[in-house]
Amino acid sequence: MSEQRLDARVPEQGFADPDQVLETFLGWAEDTGLSLYPHQEEAILELMSGQHVVLNTPTGSGKSLVAMALHFQTFAACGRTVYTAPIKALVSEKFFALCEQFGAENVGLMTGDGAVNREAPILCCTAEILANIALREGDEAGIGSVVMDEFHYYADRDRGMAWQIPLLVLKKTRFLLMSATLGDTAQIRADLTEQTGVEAVEVRSSERPVPLEHSYSLKPVHETIDALLEGGRAPIYIVHFTQRSAAEQAQALMSTNVCTKDEKAEILAEVRGTRFDSPFGKTVRRFVLHGVGLHHAGLLPRYRMLVERLAQKGLLKVICGTDTLGVGINVPIRTVLFTKLCKYDGQKMRLLRVRDFQQIAGRAGRAGFDTVGYVLAQAPGHIIDNRRAAEKAAAKGKRKSKSKAPPDRGYKHWDQATFERLSTGAPEVLLSRFEVDHGRLLSLMQHAEEAHGDARLGVDVLLGLIQRSHATAKDKERLAEKTSVLVEDLTAGGVLQVDEDGRLRLVAGLQRDFSLHHSLSLFLVGALEGLDPQEDGHALDTISLTESILEQPRAVLMQQQNKAREALHWKLKGEGVPYEDRIEQLQQVSWPMPQGEWITALFQAYASQHPWVQGEDIRPKCVVRELVEQHMSFSGYVVEYGLERSEGVLLRYLSQAYKALLNNVPADKQTEPLIEMLATLRAMLARVDSTLVTEWERLAGGDGTQTADEPVAIDISQDKKRFHARIRAELHALVRALSLGDWEEAASSVSGSDEPVDPAEIEDMVSGFVEEFGPVRFDHSSRLAQHTSIRPVGRLQWEVSQRLPDPEDEGAWAIEGSIDLREDANPPGPLLRLRRIGE
Repeated sequence: MSEQRLDARVPEQGFADPDQVLETFLGWAEDTGLSLYPHQEEAILELMSGQHVVLNTPTGSGKSLVAMALHFQTFAACGRTVYTAPIKALVSEKFFALCEQFGAENVGLMTGDGAVNREAPILCCTAEILANIALREGDEAGIGSVVMDEFHYYADRDRGMAWQIPLLVLKKTRFLLMSATLGDTAQIRADLTEQTGVEAVEVRSSERPVPLEHSYSLKPVHETIDALLEGGRAPIYIVHFTQRSAAEQAQALMSTNVCTKDEKAEILAEVRGTRFDSPFGKTVRRFVLHGVGLHHAGLLPRYRMLVERLAQKGLLKVICGTDTLGVGINVPIRTVLFTKLCKYDGQKMRLLRVRDFQQIAGRAGRAGFDTVGYVLAQAPGHIIDNRRAAEKAAAKGKRKSKSKAPPDRGYKHWDQATFERLSTGAPEVLLSRFEVDHGRLLSLMQHAEEAHGDARLGVDVLLGLIQRSHATAKDKERLAEKTSVLVEDLTAGGVLQVDEDGRLRLVAGLQRDFSLHHSLSLFLVGALEGLDPQEDGHALDTISLTESILEQPRAVLMQQQNKAREALHWKLKGEGVPYEDRIEQLQQVSWPMPQGEWITALFQAYASQHPWVQGEDIRPKCVVRELVEQHMSFSGYVVEYGLERSEGVLLRYLSQAYKALLNNVPADKQTEPLIEMLATLRAMLARVDSTLVTEWERLAGGDGTQTADEPVAIDISQDKKRFHARIRAELHALVRALSLGDWEEAASSVSGSDEPVDPAEIEDMVSGFVEEFGPVRFDHSSRLAQHTSIRPVGRLQWEVSQRLPDPEDEGAWAIEGSIDLREDANPPGPLLRLRRIGE
């Protein structure tokens, strides 16, 4: 065990007194070359003396070291400590960092996807997971301390509730609340002190390790960028508030000489071996080889990770992205340039809040590299254009020039005064987002019945939470009244019943099935019970039901809708339908929803008996179903609907659907056709980017007790039926690509040993078949099981072949390859290693 690890510095008999804990931690910090800032010392001393701490210091000022001190103090006392953050990426990042310092056997991970070493003394989890633990177990969970990172999410409209619940419930827990933009926290600190009887102190500092210099630009954005590059202020993060505008800015920079020839050669060497075979991949490659990164949620994970890696190595001079930078992605930046100071918040255009602005601006300045970080904001485009026009008119002796009007859409006026207010203002006060619903009430009632035999105590607990919450007096009154209505709903729905002793009980079976975060999963399970596995459409209907409980991939659905409307437009126009009638009919067209009326009727019937799903909404759609039913490839689907800039949205949705199907469809409902469709979906994810699903399989594949350095060893060949189905799916995907002459898609359908397979090699392999018989066929007969051979040849090794039907159906030609799982029994990419295509 390395002496540099913190767990190695805890004596076997423990520490004699708290001072030794502090001395040991400070010694470790010194040995690892860390010098503490005054605010770090103050915060650590407060924690070591047993106080709660609200740490409000700038980005890059070492909040993580303070959190490490609390973890160490709790760990040394044989207590349990939890780290929580708003997004899985941050939780995972901290998980691996803590494994390095405390040993993988001492650190656990829990997200909505799965768990690793969940009983470990140090647990990393999302805020919702911690809130769920707090509600169900309270102080019985035995949590000694909690680090809540990015605590400004407390005021998040949709998720803030999860950040408040632990503060209200865990009375024996010590808290470290951290953020760079907290604002006034006096009320939160006072409530926390009152709830726990332990003082909550604030440690605040505005001193940044790398100070910021702010400026407002009245030049066109391309001139601003040129000046920054020439002035040596790269790397630059150009902030946009739509994915489209970020991509358009990256394209515009292709005419700017961002990097030298040698720098471009270094980038080329770094990206060698990276697959850019999705429809948008060529564009991403063009950008990065020019020294320009693109970063937003619409990109495939492998492209985002590539941009982050190149940025960490200092190879990208400019990165065009969205405001996700404020959530803490690991991209070192010297300059942050805002293209706008307004954004659409899902309901309306509004100016950025001080907190929004400062979270993003705070990323400027690299500790250890820069002495100054730079923050710039562009003036509105029409203001810049009008100023230029006025200057030209004045140069010609004219008094007036023609002025541009401000945009009538996507704009809220800002000026230099706005910029200065955002730069220097205090972040807004964190507002309470406390709310009650059937799910939270049921969770508390379930725990009360299990612990005390009376579910009614759960109602009392919720009413007590309301009174202790940070909500206003008026809101507390409203929430108490709503709780009474929720109880009436559950009683009317037959979920609650009074036993002969007068105790309130939940109906039998509810406790075993109910899930706080997946209330619609119960509807899905019930609806699947009503399907007949022998029916021809069972597999497709199962997929449609599953898709109906998933979130809407809006970018995909809108493109489906647009395409459907366009097709109807030309049809109606060809039929001579008048314009007004055409418009009326077009407005009624939505994205495809096969079995939509049937699914909606099922849900309405379910909701009448299960009132806790009130407020939820069923969402029929047809994305996965369309892909598998039409035998479409991911790339083909992207091109079909013009989703090049939203590949990541489509991939995330497909990954979520795959997980939902595996999690919710009972074994007796998993028919051969459904297994084949699932295999097709899994093979597609492997071809495109399996980042989102392989980690989930690794987590979900075990019982939650394995440690991080002993990950779940998943052997996909153990389930022979699914394994063979996936092999067939990969072979069929390859045949489909060959039939279309899509050599790049064909190359992405097979596994390369080190380098990606060359599409030209595959084209050459199949050229003889095309010359003799014409294009490769891909139809129902070509997918018959008799054309596929899978033969074991050793431990975790198989020889496979897929016959290619010819016009005479002799099948003299075949795809030949192998599967080798000896090094990795669940590889991230395609399984098939192509040997040859020939006679």
